[in-house]
Amino acid sequence: MEIKTIGLASDHAGYELKEFVKTYLQEKGIEFQDFGTYSEASCDYPDFAHPLAEAVEAGTCYPGIAICGSGEGISMTLNKHQGIRAGLCWKEEIAKLCRQHNNANVLVMPGRFVSHEEARQIMDAFLNTEFEGGRHQARIDKIPVKK
Repeated sequence: MEIKTIGLASDHAGYELKEFVKTYLQEKGIEFQDFGTYSEASCDYPDFAHPLAEAVEAGTCYPGIAICGSGEGISMTLNKHQGIRAGLCWKEEIAKLCRQHNNANVLVMPGRFVSHEEARQIMDAFLNTEFEGGRHQARIDKIPVKK
């Protein structure tokens, strides 16, 4: 995967893990843009998911990493965007498959259910796994809703 600036987003329940992700990316020398939230104060994940999705769709960030408590809400919001394939990953193997088979462009993690070490493994798998293409591309081409 060719990494540009990684876009980050979380709600209050994902804030602590997002801060860890920022530290981890800094250690690896990977640039990122943080779309918020910026504290553990209660907030609404769509307020941060939509700007992240728009940046990934526009190509200013690639890929994205998003976090909320369960990962479900922010994932649902991201996937409303036609150009987003957000994959909810809580294990390294799932992150690999999201990239290999689905060409996921946003990694979503459940902040309340993964440790820092698990997050490291998930991010490494996601960022270092290439899309296989082939039959998988034909499936991906069927995802966007045609009007």
